Amino acid sequence: MTSKRPLLPGDGPLARVRPVVAFLLVLGLFIAGVTVGGTVGAALLGVLIIGAGVLLAATWRVLSPAQRTLRVVVLLVLLVITVELVVKIPTR
Repeated sequence: MTSKRPLLPGDGPLARVRPVVAFLLVLGLFIAGVTVGGTVGAALLGVLIIGAGVLLAATWRVLSPAQRTLRVVVLLVLLVITVELVVKIPTR
């Protein structure tokens, strides 16, 4: 059985955003950033990093250590991808 309760119940501005819409926005920003590439792509991914960082900071107290670790790892991977777009590290 699955529960349909919010992960972190609250009444903030994001409580009214449907999870599917948030997912599609994040996915769209990521795909656009990687597809466009260069400085513009890095800026789009930078917006994504800042947004995820703010959400992580806001929810830090209620996350378990495992959840914190996973979220920090995701942010670091996103940061590496962003830096790679700027310096154009060859993949081969």
